[in-house]
Amino acid sequence: MADLDNLKVPHDYHLDKPFANNRPFYVKGANALDWGMKKHLANIFNPKSGNTVMFAFDHGYFMGAVSGLERLDLVLPKLMPHIDVLMCTRGALRTCVDPACRKAVALRATSGSSMVQDDLSHEILAVDAEEAVRLNADCLAVQTFIGADGQLSSLQNLEQAVNLGQRYSIPVLGVVAVGKEMERTQKYFKLATRMLAELGANIIKTYYCEGFDEVAAACPVPLVVAGGRKLPEQEALKLCYDSISHGARGVDMGRNIFQSYHAVSMIKAVRKIVHGGLNDQEAYEYYKAEVAKEGGEGAGS
Repeated sequence: MADLDNLKVPHDYHLDKPFANNRPFYVKGANALDWGMKKHLANIFNPKSGNTVMFAFDHGYFMGAVSGLERLDLVLPKLMPHIDVLMCTRGALRTCVDPACRKAVALRATSGSSMVQDDLSHEILAVDAEEAVRLNADCLAVQTFIGADGQLSSLQNLEQAVNLGQRYSIPVLGVVAVGKEMERTQKYFKLATRMLAELGANIIKTYYCEGFDEVAAACPVPLVVAGGRKLPEQEALKLCYDSISHGARGVDMGRNIFQSYHAVSMIKAVRKIVHGGLNDQEAYEYYKAEVAKEGGEGAGS
């Protein structure tokens, strides 16, 4: 039951205490899963750092030929050595990804929206579990809109994917979508991430916000922070550092990589934060040094 009027109990997120149910398996919230699910999660999350670097290039399914992703066949090979997880559609996977790459795959499983529509919240579950098995996907990525007009249908998509995932031992990545009219606040992300976890998502992709440490503490599965719109490189690296230092178990960078003038140097700097323990300033200095090795004229913007 929710809090009654005039009977408010203060929240206590116990920020000084780590997640308790994390032994023997190191991925948050995964102890009760079977071997196959844990194997997929181990492909996604580095066993030493416990973190992941995802590279999102699924934008084309609703935006078409996005700037920086016009030629996936040329972009991906340069970045591939520095990626942990490919976040993509099945079409891009089959046509532009070398099957010998040995990278984890977060397979975009929902579709039905496009930028020509005013409302992106009405999608369907377009990829079934058998297709995910054929592609050896490590998780199914399902877009969810909490508080939007399409909330019911997107949660039905998530629940259907969770049921299929449990049947075939494929984890589900719940993607918290934020529409133009939706707030990006701690209160909203606490609600959205917790809802998706309670409905069975094994990983949740969300956005960074003030008070993110409480959002992460209240969610019993790993959070991966989305990079969002293109930022100046120094700001994007600060976003990565703030996310990891406040409880995220990874970042999913798309436009902040493929729209950078020095994409390889940028993703290498992101890895230094996510897996190497560098802070944002140290990573930015590393980025500039890598750019200089490339013979670039500057750090990009």
